[in-house]
Amino acid sequence: MTALISREELKAAIEDGTVTVLDALGGQYYEQQHLPGAIALVESEVNERAAGLLPDRDAAIVTYCSNPACPNSQAVATRLEALGYTNVRKYREGIQDWVEAGLPVESGVLA
Repeated sequence: MTALISREELKAAIEDGTVTVLDALGGQYYEQQHLPGAIALVESEVNERAAGLLPDRDAAIVTYCSNPACPNSQAVATRLEALGYTNVRKYREGIQDWVEAGLPVESGVLA
């Protein structure tokens, strides 16, 4: 099972620019709102897109989805770990927790 990261740890890592955040919901959910700087990457695209998006297999990566009941973040994390990524963590509480805490989100599609 993938190691977890707390909201406070994730917020600090985003502010410091020391983590790549992956939105495992993708599509319209990503367009509607996502964590600051997050990249949309769903499970079905990991094998084909991971190397291009995440060239450093030892870099800090955090996956998230909607809430603890959503399996997407674990599915993406598991695929990344299978591809040899060594520093993957999961924000289990997801964007629901982030928004409820009053933290900023972004919307739209990143170029």
